[in-house]
Amino acid sequence: MNNQDIVNKIEAYEGSHIKFGVVDIDGVLRGKMISKKKFLKSVSQKIGFCNVLFGWDVNDRVYDDSKVTGWHTGFPDSAASIDLTTYRTIPWNDNIPMFLADFSPSVELQDVCPRNLLRRIDEKCRKGGYIPKFSTEYEWFNFLETPQTFSDKGKLNPEPLTPGMFGYSFLRSSQYHEYMNDLVVQMEVFGIPIEGIHTETGDGVYEACIEYSDLMEAADRSVLFKTGVKEIAFRHGVMASFMAKWSNDFPGSGGHIHQSLWSGKSGNNLFYNQESKNDIPQILEYYIAGQLHCLPEILPMYAPTVNSYKRFVPGSWASTSVSWARDNRTAALRVVPGRENSSRLETRVPGADANPYLAMAAALASGLYGIENKLTLDVAETQGNEYSNPEARKLPSNLQDSVSRMKTSDLAKDLFGKTFVDHFVYTREWEWEQFSKKVTDWELERYFEII
Repeated sequence: MNNQDIVNKIEAYEGSHIKFGVVDIDGVLRGKMISKKKFLKSVSQKIGFCNVLFGWDVNDRVYDDSKVTGWHTGFPDSAASIDLTTYRTIPWNDNIPMFLADFSPSVELQDVCPRNLLRRIDEKCRKGGYIPKFSTEYEWFNFLETPQTFSDKGKLNPEPLTPGMFGYSFLRSSQYHEYMNDLVVQMEVFGIPIEGIHTETGDGVYEACIEYSDLMEAADRSVLFKTGVKEIAFRHGVMASFMAKWSNDFPGSGGHIHQSLWSGKSGNNLFYNQESKNDIPQILEYYIAGQLHCLPEILPMYAPTVNSYKRFVPGSWASTSVSWARDNRTAALRVVPGRENSSRLETRVPGADANPYLAMAAALASGLYGIENKLTLDVAETQGNEYSNPEARKLPSNLQDSVSRMKTSDLAKDLFGKTFVDHFVYTREWEWEQFSKKVTDWELERYFEII
């Protein structure tokens, strides 16, 4: 449908309101309902949205010293642009129409808006003659809780949906088939086709793979998938969590990115080697080299929270080093050879907590950097278990160290712009400061009596 077709659909919609949302720096979808009349007016005149979205943290606490917006600006409305191409109806919410928006017209926010950042990198990629195709696969844990019961417990000890380590279980998925079936069917209607879904290793954990698409659509699907899962889960008495690592007893939750570049002229998958699937095309070598080169300097875009770094543990199915290999899940980058429609690169660093727009922007921008500079792939391919590699270049082990490196990185500023990097780094430093102020259960257990 073109834009006019979508406008006609909204005009014909019998309901009185529609929903639209904007994704903040943490990857959280924030939104509201507006009247049909206001929506139709916004098509040509944009729409105001309080820019506090980029002036507070994930728990709505206002930053002390954000340069983008803050108490010093009075938190005015900024001009948001509703993207008509994101039109969907929400099947589990009376088929109300919904859209995504971003701050691309807003001078003060366009450089830090995650969706706008990804769009800029997408445009750069296409100008270079490449069409990026992306998708994500998500792991998440499910609990027999509601927000109220979890709050009543002090947000501790949630009850898992099912007990026991039981990956790829027919039994567990059958026991809660109404929930799993709803996820597949409702997401399909919602415009987020799921290629596969199954239980993973851990109590009550699922994994779903979203069908690949153009870059912007892939990121939109990712954000809407996470929000949609939580909404559908609630209707089944389940609470879904995409936290990177909720318990030391289980592996963490990944948010892996699958990607390939296609020729804008021939339409061919440039990551596919027709002659031999075991040989990597030159352009893919450059792309891998670029991601590995940039990875330590932009890691917070893949691992943005204090909790993100709890995933990076040997033997946990999460990457811990600057590494790559063919079809090897112990490396950071996994080359997946196959047919032309499926040959791709999997970036395994991001957790399920990553902002999809920023993680995809990091993957594509760093890969293009490798192509543009014809970087040599000087990291030896992992053979066997990367966790036991004595020469492995380890990733930073906490958010503070990771952010400190990005803060001083000229490369990061070249890839994403100084305004974005300064703001993003500030928000991550804030996140670390909030954590550092808290007395944890571990500290009480260890020191309260004995010291």
